[in-house]
Amino acid sequence: MPSLATLTSTNNRRWVALVIVCLGQLMIVLDTTIVNVALPQIQRDLHFTQANLTWVLNAYLITYGSFLLFAGRLGDLIGRKRVFLSGLVLFTASSAACAVASDSTLLIVARAIQGLGGALTTSVIVAIIVVEFPQAAERAKAMSVFTFVAVAGGSIGLLAGGIITESINWHWIFFINLPIGFVTFLAGKRLIEDNNGLGISGGIDILGSVLITTSAMSLVYGIVKASSDGWGSTATLGFVGASVVLCTAFLVYEGRISNPIFPLRMLRLRGLIGSSAVRACLVTGMFSTFFLGAIYLERVKGFTALETGFAFLPMTLIVAALSLGITARLMARFGAVRLLTVGMTLPIAGLLLLTTAGAQTPYFPTVFFAFILVGLGMGTSFMPLLSVAMSDVPNQDAGLASGIINVSMQMAAALGLAVLGTVATDHTNSLLKAGESTKVALTGGFHLAYGIAAACVLVGIIISLTVLRPLANAKAAASDPRAEEGPATASDEAAETELQTA
Repeated sequence: MPSLATLTSTNNRRWVALVIVCLGQLMIVLDTTIVNVALPQIQRDLHFTQANLTWVLNAYLITYGSFLLFAGRLGDLIGRKRVFLSGLVLFTASSAACAVASDSTLLIVARAIQGLGGALTTSVIVAIIVVEFPQAAERAKAMSVFTFVAVAGGSIGLLAGGIITESINWHWIFFINLPIGFVTFLAGKRLIEDNNGLGISGGIDILGSVLITTSAMSLVYGIVKASSDGWGSTATLGFVGASVVLCTAFLVYEGRISNPIFPLRMLRLRGLIGSSAVRACLVTGMFSTFFLGAIYLERVKGFTALETGFAFLPMTLIVAALSLGITARLMARFGAVRLLTVGMTLPIAGLLLLTTAGAQTPYFPTVFFAFILVGLGMGTSFMPLLSVAMSDVPNQDAGLASGIINVSMQMAAALGLAVLGTVATDHTNSLLKAGESTKVALTGGFHLAYGIAAACVLVGIIISLTVLRPLANAKAAASDPRAEEGPATASDEAAETELQTA
């Protein structure tokens, strides 16, 4: 029997390990948005054309989104700690290359390698947390911390990017990753406990890995190009069509081999697949607030990069406050699915409020309270989604499930931003041709995009009610023999508690 000192030491190590993986997550998330506010300086210094400038973002997005599933399964096979640390090394080294880049080609290549490093690092984090914290109460607290980092990191990146870009220069948005990555690697090597891994004695599913990675890369590339080429263009349809063919071939192949990188049994985990669909709808709506909101504040309201970062601070503070334990207590009291459904109504209200903000609308109260509502939605929705997703996933498949969670988020972000950006641009151009001023036309485009974003979140609520809630009821009926005798509300609450604690 382990001694009290051993148990205490193990418990402390777990919480320190949580801080370490969240620090790695924060570095990756910050890098996703911190670059946005520095783009004008990067364009001027490295002589990017307007068309090529988008590749500073897209090169990262394509490799990051494409390798998440592969990286998650790799963690199950060879060890999540090894994959996490390898990703940190690659991300940190490529950050150094980005920081010293003297021409556009080098920066784009380094950003693509950064995306691969980010995929390796983040793909296994949720799995590490799930295995480190098997008890429901502790896992809820750990997920609260992770949720804050994953969700609020985007707005922190906008603020940090504004401060660094205006006070020093754009090179330092990459230089700051070096000490963070170095410290995180050393601490992670010492304190993160590795899983043994399923092993690769039966061989690695090379063909399956190539098929799914190529499919994801083709889809993301088609999505990011759609914003410039159009959704009906030959290039866009060709890449999206190729992605569908490759994905179909991947699923057929995975069902025929003994050591698949993606066991098809994962598709039977309704909590994982259903929550991934809900997350995709939610992320589509919420990411529009970050990116379209930043463009609105800078181009319509005339905010500086630093002022834009501070404008998003209320959202960050709300998510931080909820992550201190409030969301965990609400989830324990009302259940994951119920809290999720209620929480997702808040960003809808915030997005609809943004559709009323015009060129002359002051930041306070309209935009301020819209960001508050979106922050409340993020802070109360993402942790229940994580809990539901991992509730019925076996430990040996936790890395793959973690990859699926990240894929649903990144693919939705890419697709959502491409669609909403294209819709906003097309509507803006139509208004300009009709004789409207630039600010009025831009605002009109943003309003249409925000309305569509709100509709996407509403679809997520419908999926939650039709897929996740019946799943909760089924779990309750299977685990509680008194469920048939009790009222429906009691069954629902017991089921949601089961989803949360599984």
